[in-house]
Amino acid sequence: MRRLALFVLTLCLALPAMAERKASFGELDVHYNAFNSGFLQPDIAAAAGVVRSKTLGVVNVAVLKAGKASNANVTGTVTDLLGKARPLEFKQVAESGAIYYLAQFPFEQREVLRFSINVQAAGGATNSIDFNQEFFPDDK
Repeated sequence: MRRLALFVLTLCLALPAMAERKASFGELDVHYNAFNSGFLQPDIAAAAGVVRSKTLGVVNVAVLKAGKASNANVTGTVTDLLGKARPLEFKQVAESGAIYYLAQFPFEQREVLRFSINVQAAGGATNSIDFNQEFFPDDK
């Protein structure tokens, strides 16, 4: 599990180099990203309970309150360009003081998907994040 936390942390830090994916709501910071599940190493995916596939993606959400990992209620949907929406079922992964919320979703072909994520930290208001991302099936 230590490798999983290290991988997710590395992924969260590496992807912002392209474009930081962070939303701030007062003292609440929400870091988020989405990627093809085939990018995960098999042992990392198994430890997180994630299915690796060339047509399955993963949404990763980390919630920090005052700079510390925080429990939250995370829900959301993913919508394709035709308007077909699917609910995202997030599961919590906690390890070594880090808390992540992961959800998987299918995609059939190269397409742009729209994500709507709702985050409610303990005792706080519900905050919404919307973003688009293009996905490509892994040809490997």
